[in-house]
Amino acid sequence: MKLSLSNIIKNIKLYIELMRPFTLLAPLIGILSGAIIAKRDLPTIGAYIAAVCSCILNAASNVNNQYFDKDIDGINKPYRPLPSGRISKKEALILAIVLYSIAFILACFVNIQFFIIAIITGFITFLYSAPPFRFKRNAILASLAIAIPRGLLLIVAGWASIKSVFSIEPWFIGGIFGLYILGAATTKDFADMKGDMSFGIRTLPIIYGAENAARIISPFFVLPFLLIPLGVSFGIIRSTTLPLVNLSIWGIYINWLILKRPQELTLEQNHISWKHMYLLLISTQIGFAISYII
Repeated sequence: MKLSLSNIIKNIKLYIELMRPFTLLAPLIGILSGAIIAKRDLPTIGAYIAAVCSCILNAASNVNNQYFDKDIDGINKPYRPLPSGRISKKEALILAIVLYSIAFILACFVNIQFFIIAIITGFITFLYSAPPFRFKRNAILASLAIAIPRGLLLIVAGWASIKSVFSIEPWFIGGIFGLYILGAATTKDFADMKGDMSFGIRTLPIIYGAENAARIISPFFVLPFLLIPLGVSFGIIRSTTLPLVNLSIWGIYINWLILKRPQELTLEQNHISWKHMYLLLISTQIGFAISYII
């Protein structure tokens, strides 16, 4: 039986929804930012391939996560394609495999060190969701499994598309982003407490409660930016990055949003603090890129 054009378009829309396209912006900009930092100029074609690869790899991890979290999402996010029954687990699994495969093939066209980073990133993001490892069950492991590939290694991977990673500079800058994500990623866990508790997922809000968890993550919205003057003083990063310290004011504002009514975080799937967290991440990536080409 032939599929109609409308059904094909409907399926494509479902696949795109499953990949969560808005979350692919940070890896795209992050890779290009890392490449610009390395080149001190606009990136080469290899960096653009790396950026596309990173987006596809992130999409694969999003699908992978929803595949293994179908039952949890049935409680927390029943409107998503899998728990709503609009797409089957088999279709999601095939999509994840295809996306991972395309990403790794593209990584081969960049260079060997980028390919290695892509493999490590894919491995970590897969184990974040997949049993029996399922890093997301443990609050510390879960935070690290997000912060390392989506913070630290993102900038390093962009740098790797241009030059050797055996330099402290990309790791220091990547560390700033990794530290930020280490705390900021927890903002998504508050609204998922009901489903997570039902399936033994031990996030910070579940372990310590919403109010205490909000206090624990609050320094991560400010401290990473304060590392910039340290990096400049030791000659690790360029002095043109110093104005980026002012972004800590935005971090303070996010803290205010989180701490004024922590319980509200548990009631909204897309609390305003999460949106600000993501926008601050992208703005910082762009800021670093600009500071290295001016």
